[in-house]
Amino acid sequence: MKAVLDIVMIVLDLFIWVIIIQAVMSWLISFNVLNQRNSFVSTIWRTLLAVTEPIVGPVRRIMPRFGALDLSPMVVVLGVILVQRVIAYYVYPNVF
Repeated sequence: MKAVLDIVMIVLDLFIWVIIIQAVMSWLISFNVLNQRNSFVSTIWRTLLAVTEPIVGPVRRIMPRFGALDLSPMVVVLGVILVQRVIAYYVYPNVF
């Protein structure tokens, strides 16, 4: 059972990195550093959106608007860190 929890923790870590990469890539696209007409950039962008949007999208709809500033990825990252802490402090020690 601890191996399953270790895999869950690794997947949550990877999800945090995917959200960070998606946020940085959105900034690079906004400032025209990356061009979405490039097929490689477009493929990576669509893949990142497909992975993150099911979680970030509902949070984005619930949160109030702050103009051009989108804080929903940060809220999702904090939520994932909270889930990791709950697993590490309460679930993992009670599994034998």
